[in-house]
Order: sequence, then structure tokens, then C-alpha cells
Amino acid sequence: MAISTLQPIVSARGGSFLLETRSPAEVFTPEDFSEEQRQIAATAERFAREEIVPAIPAIEARQPGVMQALMRKAAELGFTSIEIPEEYGGMGMDKVSAAILTDHLSALASVSTAMGAHCGIGTLPLVWYGTEDQKQRYLPKLATCEWLAAYALSEASSGSDAMNIRTRATLSADGSHYILNGEKHWITNGGTAGLYTVFAKIDGDKFSAFLIERDTPGLSIGAEEHKMGIRGSSTCPLVLQDCMVPVENLLGEAGKGHHIAFNVLNVGRLKMGMACVGGARHAMAHMIRYAMERHAFGKPIAELGLIQRKIAASASQLFAAESMVYRTVGMIDASLADVDANSSREAQKRIEEYAVECSIIKVYSSEMLSLVADDLVGTMGGYGFVEDYPAERHYRDARINRIFEGTNEINRLIITGFLMKRAMQGQLPLLKAIKQVMDEVTEPPSFDGGSEMDSLLSHETALLVAAKKITLFSAGVASQRFNTGLQDQQEVMADLADMISQVFALESALLRAQKIAESKRSTAAVAAAMTGLLAEETMGIAERAARRVLAACAEGDMLRTQLAILRRLARSTPANSVELSHTVARHCIQAGKYPL
Repeated sequence: MAISTLQPIVSARGGSFLLETRSPAEVFTPEDFSEEQRQIAATAERFAREEIVPAIPAIEARQPGVMQALMRKAAELGFTSIEIPEEYGGMGMDKVSAAILTDHLSALASVSTAMGAHCGIGTLPLVWYGTEDQKQRYLPKLATCEWLAAYALSEASSGSDAMNIRTRATLSADGSHYILNGEKHWITNGGTAGLYTVFAKIDGDKFSAFLIERDTPGLSIGAEEHKMGIRGSSTCPLVLQDCMVPVENLLGEAGKGHHIAFNVLNVGRLKMGMACVGGARHAMAHMIRYAMERHAFGKPIAELGLIQRKIAASASQLFAAESMVYRTVGMIDASLADVDANSSREAQKRIEEYAVECSIIKVYSSEMLSLVADDLVGTMGGYGFVEDYPAERHYRDARINRIFEGTNEINRLIITGFLMKRAMQGQLPLLKAIKQVMDEVTEPPSFDGGSEMDSLLSHETALLVAAKKITLFSAGVASQRFNTGLQDQQEVMADLADMISQVFALESALLRAQKIAESKRSTAAVAAAMTGLLAEETMGIAERAARRVLAACAEGDMLRTQLAILRRLARSTPANSVELSHTVARHCIQAGKYPL
């Protein structure tokens, strides 16, 4: 059964963060976990500590059966069935609880990769689109990990361009089977799965999905890939040569497979963000522990300013990513609150509403994890470059997250493109907000500096407002310059996506920091300091990205006028980032880990 979360969490429209103002009470944060959710987190942490960490050498060496045995142990605790309905052997719990598990089980990227592929993109298509017969046949096996699941979309010539797949399906003469021919590449759990969700085009044009059992005639599993990272997870190609798939194993409707592919990828991106948060938490623990133990110049290097800057930057971005993940999953749960348990199509429609947020989380969290892994190597110096220490593995493992589930470049295009599409369709009042900002910036500038508010995090709030205006102004200029051709301007689209993402990250962190302060928690000071660092970073990123957008859209006097407007919007007194870094690092060192 679902675990209720605190109210009044708002199921806001996807992308509305750019246009609307929220109060701390309206967003879900880790501080809002119920007692049962805290128990889930504690159980997952204990499993990671006692089962995953000791098995790291064997998993990374790909010792036969170790990963499968670990997955079955996780299944015994219900970890792999949390989103499977109870009538099919699952737990039927809410998305927040699923997020907590993904987060706190991510002690090893190879395990979180295998588990994410199984529980997320491998199982959810069946939960959402399967017939009653398909669910009865397969979900109980997936719930217990008797069978692992895999998702087979990518091909050698169609990674990001998913609709360009070449795998073909043809109905047999007697109408009893589909005959599939083609190859799939980079399939996570490919060598260990018992059930594959495979995408093919019926008659070469109807993009469709099929459930294929491992021992199906005509399906063969290729050799394991030797990967730079996530070495303990299975990644294999699939070869389909006259593969005979019973017609009752068509998943969903013929020709509607793109709905399955793209909707499940939204959840995949969200889950990847959760896993990156958990992975970064573990990497930070190694970073802080080493900095406290290693001495140089007569003191622990944790006392050195530039090491503290690394610790603070990593912690601050982790705080933002964690805040975005739980804010989004809280909105999803609030949106699903009135959906009938048997209405899986309606559920996935509600989740699709947050496609922009899911893509933002995927991009931001994967790049955050890469920063943390790099700073871990930098903190450990030469030791960080040696395989005997965990930094080297964290560094290698982090890179794939910027490729998985659509590259970060593709997701940046999705962020801007999806928002602009919804605006053009009248589903989001983005154009109205852009016009309001454009009208405002064409008015004569005010030389009144305004009163310095003494309210909680007022400086950071002002920077957030400015970042939103810069983003909307830049989007307005780009829309006027390129109109419907904006989608072809990938560099401009990516810069706009970075501004949009920074706004969502800062606002999520700010609202959480305010909520923590209002509840008078002991972590209020470090949450405020991390938010302060994020606010300064957001303004820097937004201003640089806006300058590139404006320069791509205008020249001469028009460009100079627009740059003057940008300078006005970005005008602010910088905070003391050195002191903020010291504050964040001090709390991390005192805690011996990420402090929240």
C-alpha cells in the first residue's frame, strides 16, 4: 500500500517552476519522510553496508552468480517489487518510497545500474501497458528476481535517435507469431535477464514493443561488453534472427510503442537522478574521510581552504540534486493520489507531466556526480588514480550517467523543446510570462537599489527571481529571432536548458533550506550556506549562458541594448563565497559525511 506524505504538497504543472512561486510547505523534501519511509531508508542503508559493499570486489570481477544472488536477497526484502502491484506479488508502494530505495542502495554503480534496469525500465512497461495475462505470467517472477528484466531499445545506428530503429517484425502466415530480425546494443542485464522488452517496427513502420523470453527461438545473447565503468553489471548485444514471438506477447498496441519507450524513459531519468544522489553521497564520505586522515604541512588537509572548497562545492550540488529529486517525486505522488490503482495508463500520463523535471534531474545529477567523483580524485591526489582505492572506480563509473537514458545533450534539447512546445500549445503560460518580462525590461531602469530585506535567505531569493527573469528574457529574444526554427538551434536550446535547470535546482534547494530553517533543525545553517553557494553559481551560469544566447540572436546596437538589459537583470552584490565554503565544509567534516 502507498505511504502517505505530508500535505499540502502541490502537484504543480510540469515546468511551472519557471513561472510560479511556491512556499516551502508546498514542496516535498527528505525532512518530510514519514516514520515508515525513514525505516525503509535505514533498511536500505544497512543492506548496502552489509551486503553490497562486502561484495564489491566479486561484483566488479564479474564472478558468476554474485549479482543475481544479491538481487534475490534484495527481492526477499521487497526492494525489487516496490512498484509492482500487490496482486502480482509486489509491494504497491508510492514513488517516494521507491526513490528512497534507489537512493540508499546506490553504494555501487554496477548494482544500482542492474537494479535500475530491472525495477525501472525493465519492469514498469509491463506494469503500465501489459495485459492481465502478461502481468500474471511475468510480474511475480520479476518481483522475486526469479527472472531479471532488461529493456532493449538502442541499436548501433539509433542510440539517441530511437525512432530510427531497424529491427523489423513481420506477422507469420498463420497469424500466431511475430518474426523479429535485427540487433540491439548496450543492453543492461542483457546477459542475465529472463525477460526482455524489445522494440521493433512491424512491417518496417509500426514502432512497437514485444515481451521476449530468454529461451525464445531465434534470440541469442552476444558477448559481454568490456566497459570503462560499471564493470560489474551485464551489458550485452541481442541478436534476433527469425525470432518467433507469440502474438500475445505484443506489449501495448501495435504502432504505439513510442509511448512505452518515451514514457518509461521519463521514469528512467528520474531514477538515474536518484541513483546519482546516492552514489555522490558515498563518494563524498570517502572524500571527507580521506581529507580528515591525510596530513600535509602539519595539519589535516581538511583544514586547507582549497580542499574545503572541493568539499563545499560537492555538498552544495548534491544538496540541490537531492532537493530536486524529492521535490519532483513528491509532486508525482501528489498527482497520483486520486488515480485508481488499476488505471496504469492514467498514472503514466500523470508522470509524463513532469518530463521536463525528469530530464533536468538526469542532466544535473549526472554532472553533479561527475564533479563529486573528480573532486574525490583531486582530494586523494595520487591515491585517487590507483585502482586499489575507491576514487578510481567512482570516477570511471560516473561517466556513463551522462550517456544513459538519452545523452545529456539530447536531454538539454528535450528540456527547452518540451517547454516551448507546451507554451505554443497553450498548456503552459510561458509566452505570457516572457511578454511580461520583455515589457518590464524595456522600461527605463530604476536606480533605486531597493531595501535590503533581512528575511531568511532573502539574498538567495532575490537571485532566484533575477535568474528566472534572465531565463525568460533570453527565451523571449531567442523566440523572436528564430521563431519555429528555434528547435534547430541546438547551442541556443542547450544554453536555455542550462538556465532553466539552474532555476529549478536553486529554487528546490532554497525552498528546502527555508523549510529546514522554519522547523529549527540543527542543519539549518549548512542548508542555508549551501543554498548561498548555489545562488552565486546559478547567477554565473545564467549570465554566461544568456550572453551566448543574445550574441547568437542579435548584433550591433540591438545586441548592445540587450546586453545592457542583461547587466541590469544580473546586478547584485556577491556573497562571501569563501566564508560560505568554510561553513559548508566545517559541517561536512564534523559529520564525517554529507551532513543531511
